[in-house]
Amino acid sequence: MSEGRNAGWFAEKLSDRTIRGIAIGTSALIRAGALPVGTKLPPIRDLAFALGISPATISEAWSELRRQKIISGRGRNGTWVSGDRFVAKPARLASNGHYGEDVLDLTAAVPDVSLLPKLAEAMAYGASAENLNSYERNRILPELEAAMRKTWPYEPEAFLATNGGYNAVYTLAHALIAPGETVAIEDPTGMRLLDIFEDRGARVIPVQCDSEGPLPSSLQAAMEHRPVAFIFQPRLHSVTGQTVSHQRMDALERILRDTDTLIVEDDGMGDISAAPRHSLGHRFPDRVIHIFSFSKTHGPDLRLAVLSSSRAIVEQIQSYRSFSAGWTSRILQAATAWLLHDEATQDTVQRARAIYQNRRDDLVGALRDRGVNAAQGHGLCAWIPVTSEPFAMVTLAARGIAAHPGAKFSNLPSNHLRVATATLSDRCEEVASSIALSAIYD
Repeated sequence: MSEGRNAGWFAEKLSDRTIRGIAIGTSALIRAGALPVGTKLPPIRDLAFALGISPATISEAWSELRRQKIISGRGRNGTWVSGDRFVAKPARLASNGHYGEDVLDLTAAVPDVSLLPKLAEAMAYGASAENLNSYERNRILPELEAAMRKTWPYEPEAFLATNGGYNAVYTLAHALIAPGETVAIEDPTGMRLLDIFEDRGARVIPVQCDSEGPLPSSLQAAMEHRPVAFIFQPRLHSVTGQTVSHQRMDALERILRDTDTLIVEDDGMGDISAAPRHSLGHRFPDRVIHIFSFSKTHGPDLRLAVLSSSRAIVEQIQSYRSFSAGWTSRILQAATAWLLHDEATQDTVQRARAIYQNRRDDLVGALRDRGVNAAQGHGLCAWIPVTSEPFAMVTLAARGIAAHPGAKFSNLPSNHLRVATATLSDRCEEVASSIALSAIYD
C-alpha cells in the first residue's frame, strides 16, 4: 500500500482545475500507473490550497471518481485509489439508456439499414484481395488508395486504412497526443470524440460554433492555450447538421497559419452530405489529418475509414497500431474499393441521402410550424433548442419518446436536444408536437 503523493505533486500534474478537469486528470494518472491501486490521496484541504481552488471543487471531483469506483473513502484514514484494476469506459456513450419496445428511440443517429448497399458481391470480391492472409502490415490496398484519390479534397503524401472513423481518432489520439496535453475541439461535437479525448486524459478546450462553423474568435482564444490539436468536422457536422463555409475555412486558416497545431478533420458522415469535400490539407499538408468514414453510407460492418496526412504522421499512427491489429482487413478494403466502382452502389447512396434529407426537413419544418426554430441542415439528426434539457427529457419520456440531451455533446452549458431523424418517417408530426411541448415552457 502506497503512502501516496503530496499535494504539490498533484498541483504540477493537474493543469485543468475545474471539477471535470481534476476528475479526468486524476483518472489519467491512475491509468498511466502514476497513482497505483492502494495509493493514498492528499487531504482535500491540502490539495485545494496547492491548486488555489475551493475545497468544494475537489470534493465534487472526488465524488465523480467515487461514483466510477476509481477511488474510495476510508473515513478518517483518507481517500485511496481503489479496486483491482481501472476499467476505462466511454462515459457519454455508456450512459445511453436501454428502452423498451413501446418507446420511440431517437437517440442513435445511425443509418437506416434498409437504405444501405448490399454487400454480398463486394465481399465475394474482397475474398480475393491482393496479398490476402499475409502478416505484412499493409497501410492501405493500392486499389482502395487509387479510388480514394479520385475524390480526396487535396493531394496528401500518405493514406492509411483504419477500422472505422472513431478507431482512426482513437488511434491518432494515442499515437500523437500525450495525457495532460491540450486539444481544442468544436462545441458541440460528437460525444464519442469527447469520450476519446477525455479518456486519453487530454485537456479539452471547447471552440464555440455558429451556422458557418467554428467561431474564429473562439478558436483564437483556444489557441492561447497552445493546443497540440484542433478537431473539427468541415463537411457535415454530425450533431448540428451544419457545413463549414468556405469563408470560415479561410478564417480558420489565418488563425492556424503561424502555429504548429495538428489539424484533425473528421468527415464521419461521408457522402450523406451532398456538399463538396473541402480541407485545409492543401494549405497545411504537413499537419492536417483528414478522416473519411464509410460507416454511415456503406455500412458500419465494413469497419472502414481512410485517413491521410504527411508520411511522418501516418508512420507514427501506423507504428502505434503495431501494438494491436497492425492493419485493417484486406478483405474489407477490397470490398470497399469494389463498392466505390459499382454504379448501383452509388445510386443507392444518392437515394439514401435524398431520403435522409427529406426526413430531417420534415421534422425541422414541423417544428418550425410549432414555433421551434431548429436549424436547417443535413445529416441523420436535428439539433433542437429547448428552454430546459431536464424538462424536455422528462416531457418526451412521458410521451414514449427518447432523445439525447445536448449536454452529452458539449462541455459548455447547453439547452438542446439531439434527435435522430434517419429512421423517422410516419411519426414525424407526433414527434414534432411532443418536442414542441417540451421545448418551450414558462
